[in-house]
Amino acid sequence: MAAAGPGLYSEIGKKARDLLYKDYQTDQKFTLTTYAANGAAITAASTRKGEAIFSEIQSQLKNKNLTVDVKATSDSNVITTFTIHELGIPGLKAILCVPFPYQKSAKAELQYLHHHAGITASVGLNSNPLLNLSGVFGTKTLAVGADAAFDSSTGDFTKYNAGLSFTNEDFIAAVTLNNKGNILAASYYHSVSPSTAVGGELAHSFSNNENTLTFGTQHALDPLTTVKARFNNYGMASALVQHEWRPKSFLTVSTEVDTKAIEKSSKVGLSLVLKP
Repeated sequence: MAAAGPGLYSEIGKKARDLLYKDYQTDQKFTLTTYAANGAAITAASTRKGEAIFSEIQSQLKNKNLTVDVKATSDSNVITTFTIHELGIPGLKAILCVPFPYQKSAKAELQYLHHHAGITASVGLNSNPLLNLSGVFGTKTLAVGADAAFDSSTGDFTKYNAGLSFTNEDFIAAVTLNNKGNILAASYYHSVSPSTAVGGELAHSFSNNENTLTFGTQHALDPLTTVKARFNNYGMASALVQHEWRPKSFLTVSTEVDTKAIEKSSKVGLSLVLKP
């Protein structure tokens, strides 16, 4: 049912965001995934940002409709997430997230996908919880949604967003109002051919009256190699090439340069993902 419906609020404009921002980075990242004899997936990742190195290790075990994820990070945090799929009725998912040692950040979440709706509700598991509710209504072609969070400790809304999306076979357009009504953004994604797509986003900030215009494209050179490029009105240009050198294993090299200060050295990012 989920495939025929409008999806969740986070999916409004996602195609354009992925084209414009996904896989671009100026850090160095290495990810390795292995599988234990009991079927558990174990993933180790390390990212270098400047002189700092951040690492994490994550294990995932699936048993029927239950998935358990345990992630430990280099800053001594352990996060355990329990996910129950198809909880009682089709399309209903329950998620329980328990961090350690910051148990006050624990939360419970429900997601429900229907032909004409996608609803997410979450609540913090503490005495003054943060409440979050989002909903999308419509069809796979036309959908409208809203997303809000309420902090019961202060009695204030910490966020309220709204979005609208239109989708057909090769074109997706979306309009969102985010950051408590401060950022109005319009985006589009167009699949020009099976191997080529283009997209763009225009965002206006009401607080400083500034506009950000970003254009991007991606093209599959062959079934295993994809190139992407983007440019915005501030003169920032980025490009990347991603190669799947074995099934589910990717090497990605990306670069970013300020065309208005070309004398500065460009930034280069590298990502290596290994899966058996």
